[in-house]
Amino acid sequence: MKRNHITFFENLIGKQNVFTDNDVLEKYSHDETENISILPSIVLKPCTTLDVSGIMKYCFTNNLCVTPRGAGTGLSGGAIPILNGIVLSLENMNAIILIDEKNLQVTTQPGVITEVLQNAVKEKGLFYPPDPSSRGTCFIGGNVAENSGGPRAVKYGVVKDYVLNLEIVLPNGDVMWTGSNVLKNVTGYNITQLIVGSEGTLAIITQIVLKLIPAPKHDLVLMAPFKSVHKAAEAVSAIFRAGFIPSALELMEIDAIKITQEFVPNSIIPVHDDILAHLIVEVDGNDLEKLFLDMEKISEVLESFDATEVLFAETAQQKDELWKFRRRVAEIVKNNGYTIEEDTVVPRYYLPQLIEAMKFLGQKHGFKVVCYGHAGDGNLHIRINHPTIKNSYQNPIMETILTELFEEVQRLGGTISGEHGIGLIQKKYLPIVFNDTQIQLHKAIKNVFDPTHILNPNKIF
Repeated sequence: MKRNHITFFENLIGKQNVFTDNDVLEKYSHDETENISILPSIVLKPCTTLDVSGIMKYCFTNNLCVTPRGAGTGLSGGAIPILNGIVLSLENMNAIILIDEKNLQVTTQPGVITEVLQNAVKEKGLFYPPDPSSRGTCFIGGNVAENSGGPRAVKYGVVKDYVLNLEIVLPNGDVMWTGSNVLKNVTGYNITQLIVGSEGTLAIITQIVLKLIPAPKHDLVLMAPFKSVHKAAEAVSAIFRAGFIPSALELMEIDAIKITQEFVPNSIIPVHDDILAHLIVEVDGNDLEKLFLDMEKISEVLESFDATEVLFAETAQQKDELWKFRRRVAEIVKNNGYTIEEDTVVPRYYLPQLIEAMKFLGQKHGFKVVCYGHAGDGNLHIRINHPTIKNSYQNPIMETILTELFEEVQRLGGTISGEHGIGLIQKKYLPIVFNDTQIQLHKAIKNVFDPTHILNPNKIF
């Protein structure tokens, strides 16, 4: 980075928010995607929308590439500065601006940790449901940029279902609001929803207005072990066909459970030689008696698919331990060699076929695989442990394997990413699910927002 550029940024946002030393550059060279690291030239930490606008105006004029960054918990390489350039971290923009209890809304800056936001509105009796596994560390701005989900998406939806309005800074530095703080709006194109899930390629999000709902008063959780992964996956669709909508419905394959138990001991989850998978089912609401009746009927459905013993979490501590265990699975499995993760999604009825296809590919190509994830909405996280390949990015052998997987996903009516995004590592596979017309339309939208391609370049396409 040229000295004149560094001087400009120091004068604009203060020397204390401009970083060029190697330790900091290394920290911001990667997110949680595989084992990929590319050093930026400089890291900037603006504190206000005006700071972000000034940075982008300068970068637009000087053709400097900018990679926006939240907490760096992404899994598709969206925060990796592939062309070096500038990492623009939004961590200093971390204020909850307003909790509007009368209108059930919250206005927040993007650098607020998701769980902090959830706890703040919970104190007011309100509920922001989207809860990615990394909610204790990820930022709400990154959640919006990736359209994150989580276990409770099955009942409550994903981030897009709660975003009402966004303040954004365009690549040329212009500032605008995308919509209005209302529940219904057909005034022009829906730019708000275009920005949601755009992975930092169209604009930088600087304020977010989210819809809230009243917090449910009660929740119940059960866990059901199965001797067959196929039967566990079949039971998922059967629960919904029986007329129930759980607030969460998660699948964990036994290998993922065994690996995680080595680091998060948990006596609640039984591990026996004949058990191959567990389902976690949660229901919530305000009528406790009805919730108990629903759980009894859901238990009957599970038992009809050969669940060996349905176990209820009887105390709040047991519930917390169970969810803590589930949320640690991805991190621990990755640290044990399963470095390549896909988050394919199919119509939930076809989950058994997806799992079978993945197991077949593991046997065919000689790698280990574990499956877990949001079975209730068909979003399966697949972790691969290949004996010699630890990154899928630019590896021709792994690209062949993933192409086979994604072609099967497409055949089943699914798509290649449910919540992690396309980013850097999935862009090669877009032609499997998009035709040329679709891809060209997406590229045209990118060109309208970012004609010089300085914002999160080389992502998605």
